[in-house]
Amino acid sequence: MRTARHHCGGAKLSAMTAETTTDEARIDSLLDRLLADHDPHGDRYEFMGAQFDLGLAWVHFAEGEGGLGLSRRLQKRIDDRLDEVTPHRPSFFHVIGHGMGAPVMVTHGTEDQKRRHLRPLFTGEEVWCQLFSEPGAGSDVAGLASRAIKDGDEWVVNGQKVWTTVAHVAKWGMLVARTDPDAPKHLGMTYFLMDMKAPGIEVKPLRQITGEAEFNEVFMTDVRIPDSQRLDAVGAGWRVALTTLMNERVAIGGRVQPRNSGAIGDLLKVWKEYGGDDHDRDEIMKLWVEAEAARLTNIRANQNASAGNPGPEGSTGKLVYAELNKKIYHLATELMGPAGMGYDSYEFIQPESAEDMSDDTRRRFLRVRANSIEGGTSEIMKNILGERVLGLPGEPRVDKDVPWSEVPRN
Repeated sequence: MRTARHHCGGAKLSAMTAETTTDEARIDSLLDRLLADHDPHGDRYEFMGAQFDLGLAWVHFAEGEGGLGLSRRLQKRIDDRLDEVTPHRPSFFHVIGHGMGAPVMVTHGTEDQKRRHLRPLFTGEEVWCQLFSEPGAGSDVAGLASRAIKDGDEWVVNGQKVWTTVAHVAKWGMLVARTDPDAPKHLGMTYFLMDMKAPGIEVKPLRQITGEAEFNEVFMTDVRIPDSQRLDAVGAGWRVALTTLMNERVAIGGRVQPRNSGAIGDLLKVWKEYGGDDHDRDEIMKLWVEAEAARLTNIRANQNASAGNPGPEGSTGKLVYAELNKKIYHLATELMGPAGMGYDSYEFIQPESAEDMSDDTRRRFLRVRANSIEGGTSEIMKNILGERVLGLPGEPRVDKDVPWSEVPRN
């Protein structure tokens, strides 16, 4: 019996290996075709549009939606090869659309919506932003107050959003608004795609500690959104928002970088340039071990991921990423001594990307302060991990079943 089971398992493994080899060959053939027919250093939109059409955008998505319906693991094969030959890499300029918008659209969008939005989202022709947080509803997104009222085939939206990254260049905003104030807060929200160029929208920059303003306030006054731009059912906004938030945390903290790159790579460069004593070396080694453990954990999480949406493990990567980055850049500026205090410019600029393109360690020391806030605070991440992963009792939520209109607010 043991021999039979052994042969059965071996046959299954051989079949899986053969299937993987076939899929890899198919991908390699499509990559050959992409690079033969399109200049990787030419027009970005043309090249990435062709990549989408061949199913090499998100290989685990369905055919016709930028994918081939294959394992998510195979995306790395595509990305690694294209990283060598083209500067048109989407993660560097469109992390919100790619990391959050695309999974939300595939999970909750209609066929017409997917056909309309996925391709220009991938190429970057249409930038997306996220309209969740409000002055009175930051960590508690479900407490938001922005209203959407049905008027025929349209919704009329009024309210304010805050901390909206790249809203000043976005074409589409992922908006959650309250459509039923008499329902409990989690049940009375609906999710929309809002045209950021529509009448009634005002975007104001929020200047950060670095001097720039990648964040914004967004004011909405009688903004009209066609019902065709609603995602999922009326009242299903919290469910769609959860899809967004889970993918946001993976986009922020779950990316796999090469060893000795990213924040820990910056620290190693500072060590080589400025040096330090034995104590500093020990601290660097502790941080290097933490960074490598986080990197390997993200590799495992990505390998285990299916075509579906991530679970609470995304909160683990996001929490570690946020807290580790702060420790790394704190040590880096200490190693720099007086030079670490000499930040050169607080010039007011509005970047077009959510990615930190600066190679100034002092600027990054300032910017990573936001890592423990954006995408959910570290305190919220700990709550999620405690309740959903460790099974600890949840915090009391006295307003969970109370109509939103009856919940006291400041």
